[in-house]
Amino acid sequence: MAWSFHFVPLLLLLLLLSSTSASASSGQHSTGNATATATASQMPGRELLKQRRIRALLDRLNKPPLKTIKSPDGDLIDCVPSHLQPAFDHPMLKGQKPLDPPERPRNYNSTIAGALVVQAWHAAGEACPEGTVPLRRTTEQDLLRASSLRRYGRKPTRRTTRRDSTSTGHEHAVGYVNSEKYYGARASVNVWSPSIGDPSEFSLSQIWVISGSFGHDLNTIEAGWQVSPELYGDSNARFFTYWTTDAYQETGCYNHNCRGFVQTTNKIAIGAAITPQSVYNGRQFDINLMIWKDPKHGHWWLELGPGVVVGYWPSGLFTHLAHHARMVQFGGEVVNTRPPGSHTATQMGSGHFPGEGFDRAAYFRNLQVVDWDNSIIRASGLKLLADHPGCYDIQGGFSGHWGTYFYYGGPGRNVKCP
Repeated sequence: MAWSFHFVPLLLLLLLLSSTSASASSGQHSTGNATATATASQMPGRELLKQRRIRALLDRLNKPPLKTIKSPDGDLIDCVPSHLQPAFDHPMLKGQKPLDPPERPRNYNSTIAGALVVQAWHAAGEACPEGTVPLRRTTEQDLLRASSLRRYGRKPTRRTTRRDSTSTGHEHAVGYVNSEKYYGARASVNVWSPSIGDPSEFSLSQIWVISGSFGHDLNTIEAGWQVSPELYGDSNARFFTYWTTDAYQETGCYNHNCRGFVQTTNKIAIGAAITPQSVYNGRQFDINLMIWKDPKHGHWWLELGPGVVVGYWPSGLFTHLAHHARMVQFGGEVVNTRPPGSHTATQMGSGHFPGEGFDRAAYFRNLQVVDWDNSIIRASGLKLLADHPGCYDIQGGFSGHWGTYFYYGGPGRNVKCP
């Protein structure tokens, strides 16, 4: 009889768990993207807890859209009222609305900005209405690929941006300046789709605006293009942003994956694929990026291509960058997890060394910085450095048309990079 006494409460408990799971599923917001939870009551306790955490995170990241656009590459782009985007969940921004873009820095030259940036979702022939911002919807599959739900949308911890540090598994080929106070940066970079050797690795090309020490108080603002199968689920080159105030420990994130970046445009979706991409020995396609600090309010603004101001990082997010940057860095970065015990085969840039030159190697051109007088000037005194030149290298120069420039990248594992 003792066995029967314990069996009835256990059965009631299982029924209660089943009822709770079904209730949570039926009350879920339509943009949560969770799969059916009819079998949730049959999951082990740990799996059930994970599913609940996934649903809660999806509800936090995905905001109610006025309209949803299905991209040909499978992404869902939600047109969300601008005041409902994730940034305005931040206590510092609660109740605010996006600001209007400030004037661009002095000496701004629109002729070097290139063509308008096209993203895959634009091919659907639809646009987000005025007053909304296009946000790439986070799906359950995105979260299931993540190595950690708690750190979803963040770079790995104990990572440093210092170029002479190779023990973290992050390798760089970069040009940088660090002799002045900087209030912005600008450059054009051609877009590729480098091969990724392991799904947990990524390859990116970006601008870093940096201040603080390379310890726990490092502040960075970052923007560029990236291929990351773990984050996005494919090998497309995607426009991305990042920020941190504590050397990638607990603050900051990619794109809109936390409360931070305020988007102002309805034309560009951060995290969406860029089209077209450069072709080896063929047509080259580059994008122009500019980050600059508004002298009036102190916020850091981002422009992509000619005239498209994407949005801003509020100055209140930062400690050191609340004032100015001490370093600006341009270039490529890959993650090397050494999956088979040797160097990764993940490519940087085009996957070819800089010595191959135009049409074959990746490049940054027209490298510029914003000075104390809010003027755009040439990035003079540029220093070039590659962590592992046998794997990924860099070569620079100057010309009348390209200004300060460099070629960079490489194939990763090869005879010079075992």
